[in-house]
Amino acid sequence: MPEGTESESRKLLRRLRDLMAEEAAGQERLDKITHLTADSMKTEVCSVYLFRDEDTLELCATEGLKAEAVHQTRLRVGEGLVGRVARQGNIVNTANAPQAPGFRYMAETGEEIYSSFLGVPIQRLGEMLGVLVVQSKEAREFTADEVYALEVVAMVLAEMAELGVFVGEGAALSARHTQPHLIRGITGQEGAAEGYVWLHEPRVVVTNPIADDPHRELERLKEAVDELRVGVDQMLAGAMGGDAEQLEVLQAYRMFANSRSWMRRMEEDISRGLSAEAAVEKEQSAARTRLGQVPDAYLRERLHDLDDLSNRLLRILTGQGSATGAEMPDDPILIARNIGPGELLEYGRQLKGIVLEEGAVGSHAAIVARALAIPLVLQASRITTEALNGNHIMVDGDQGVVHLRPDDNVVTAFRDKMAMLHKAQERYSSIRDKPAETLCGKTISLHMNAGLMADLPSLESSAAEGVGLFRTELQFLIRNQMPKRTELAQIYSGVLDAAKGKRVVFRTLDIGSDKVLPYMKATDEPNPALGWRAIRVALDRPGVMRMQLQALLRAANGRPLSVMFPFIAQYSEYKQARAEMDKAIEREKILGHPLPSKLEVGAMLETPSLAFAPNAFFEEVEFLSIGGNDLKQFFFAADRENERVRRRYDTLNTSFLSLLEMIIARCDSTGTQVSFCGEDAGRPIEAICMAAMGLRTLSMRPASIGPVKHLLRRTNLDELREVINAERKRGAESVRDAVMEYLRTQ
Repeated sequence: MPEGTESESRKLLRRLRDLMAEEAAGQERLDKITHLTADSMKTEVCSVYLFRDEDTLELCATEGLKAEAVHQTRLRVGEGLVGRVARQGNIVNTANAPQAPGFRYMAETGEEIYSSFLGVPIQRLGEMLGVLVVQSKEAREFTADEVYALEVVAMVLAEMAELGVFVGEGAALSARHTQPHLIRGITGQEGAAEGYVWLHEPRVVVTNPIADDPHRELERLKEAVDELRVGVDQMLAGAMGGDAEQLEVLQAYRMFANSRSWMRRMEEDISRGLSAEAAVEKEQSAARTRLGQVPDAYLRERLHDLDDLSNRLLRILTGQGSATGAEMPDDPILIARNIGPGELLEYGRQLKGIVLEEGAVGSHAAIVARALAIPLVLQASRITTEALNGNHIMVDGDQGVVHLRPDDNVVTAFRDKMAMLHKAQERYSSIRDKPAETLCGKTISLHMNAGLMADLPSLESSAAEGVGLFRTELQFLIRNQMPKRTELAQIYSGVLDAAKGKRVVFRTLDIGSDKVLPYMKATDEPNPALGWRAIRVALDRPGVMRMQLQALLRAANGRPLSVMFPFIAQYSEYKQARAEMDKAIEREKILGHPLPSKLEVGAMLETPSLAFAPNAFFEEVEFLSIGGNDLKQFFFAADRENERVRRRYDTLNTSFLSLLEMIIARCDSTGTQVSFCGEDAGRPIEAICMAAMGLRTLSMRPASIGPVKHLLRRTNLDELREVINAERKRGAESVRDAVMEYLRTQ
């Protein structure tokens, strides 16, 4: 690059830095920046457009356009050339703006006399803040050096906006991270919580985007990158021989850390006047912008890796590590892009709520949040960018909504909702020790789902009659290596101790699909939910199942034991799994270990195929648990991880109820115990309908037992069954409306 161009670039940045150091109000600073930029780039016009809301840009400062247009001219995203830059995040550089696609003439600005147009996005870490524009009467395209200079100014504007330098009157100049913000995500775990933001990874803020000494900044960058490379090599050495997926990520880290082009781009930015931190963040912003435009999943993952690596490098340069000295608030709401089960368990029950920018309803974090009964909202777009430590936040897990820095009206309404929920829980506590007996004299047995020792106190407080599902995979998911048999036996024994004689149904390891062990080689499957998972993994790799069955038998130590196998799709799979249990019993006999006083071996009915298994299966299996979540997704061919389709199908659909009716009838004919386990069992309306169809045992999260019992005790199942049958006879697609109308009349 020519020496003159370099010095001009640094000169512009130094002038910007000197301007920022002056005492001035936000509007005055912006006005000076537009004047300085237009003067340096020898253009007649420089304008700054900032977002006043997520859809609208506002002209906030200008040199060259009519002064009266400031704060009056507004554009929708995608409208005009400015709106095009904002929507696409790309530069628009044209010698003939009126003839460019999408041009919109704004008479109030007086811009009709300017032909050339250069617009660059003002963005920070992928977040679009506005658009910086220069215009000239001369019909010409701007050079690459001029484009770069304007990009650098835009980046400095973004950093200064983050630091609150441009705060002034009006929505577009309001202080960042101060306004109420509503974010819609999806429900990961139901419930409501109010508290204060605790960022899992505090954001790094660059306070010195402009540097005087490029040589010193290049040294700082080199030292930081060397430290980063050493750290990545150490992580890679420690992970050798471990999880293949983790190795792939670390190898991508090393590839990026040693990338000459990545380093060269940052060095070039420094040579033009940016600090080392600003150069890293400029590259990171560019990567995040590309991330949103890449459809290929593999490339998106690699860009995520680069983003993570940039964060590590920024923390080395700034010294702003995870230990910031901030104290966790009394009512913490955890905010993160994503989080592993082990890290989440370290926070434990001190969290009031969790909001993640990514994640799925079947993810490890969701499993742990459900186990801890902590409200969770997933896919909350840009929450990590918008939230600051200590911000007031309200999490509505029922609706999948987050209120960040809520205004008084929202706070009042939300607290009213929480008060109503609290009153309802008080009402439920009054029937805690009463049976779930309906008005027609039928008694429904209500059990709870669990997955952690921490869940077991809920067995007594919720008055659950037992644990209908104990998920054993959590003990595998939160470790970095396979747990030992003795460890598992101790855990399972502790679960039985805590149950104090109440029945606990242990589900054997259910991995695969959305639950991949950190130390297990991941399989690349086009449709994991229909792939190698659960019992299929166990039968193909029986060593782990044998070890787990032995641990369960030893944990029982002469007490009753109930074990069920997940995802059985056909009779032969159950017979193979049962044979493994028989072998484990024989082995324990030979070793002289005490056997369970009573052993029940069952299966989860999660695939429609098992509902049509031979009678011999129903006669042989000692109990069945209908796994509603999977059964429903396979019945309706609707992926429960896909928000577009998973809510499209109703549990009270007459076809699905007919399937349940058939399963119940088959179990009744062979005297097989049957229960329903899943999210729908904990929804009162769905629960009473299942009971009306003939189910007498339901298993749900502990917090749902009170509401379900309350409605069951006020319902006549015989009358409800008549309502359901009438709707089925009428040809209705769902019985929900009729059931709701029936309940309103009672």
